[in-house]
Amino acid sequence: MSLKKCCECSKKTKERSEEEYTALIHRLNRIEGQVRGIKKMVENNAYCTDIMVQVSAVNAALGAFNRELLGNHIKSCVAENIRNGNDEVIDELLDTLKKLMK
Repeated sequence: MSLKKCCECSKKTKERSEEEYTALIHRLNRIEGQVRGIKKMVENNAYCTDIMVQVSAVNAALGAFNRELLGNHIKSCVAENIRNGNDEVIDELLDTLKKLMK
């Protein structure tokens, strides 16, 4: 079963397999929980360095999420567009990589 999700920033959509969708949502749920934990730490006046360590963990988790999403994008969207003769997707990928590497 494919689920169609829309990103408001581009109006393009991507049909994800149930497996891909579930894996991405689970990662995001864990990240969301980590962020809520950081909020509680601030509310409970936790020590600054303890909070910063948790923020670093969230940044790493977001990076891992982004790498997984990028890999899925290249294997599906980019590859499919190239097979269909749409080489413009390469420029789009390069632009995306530039944004990610800032």
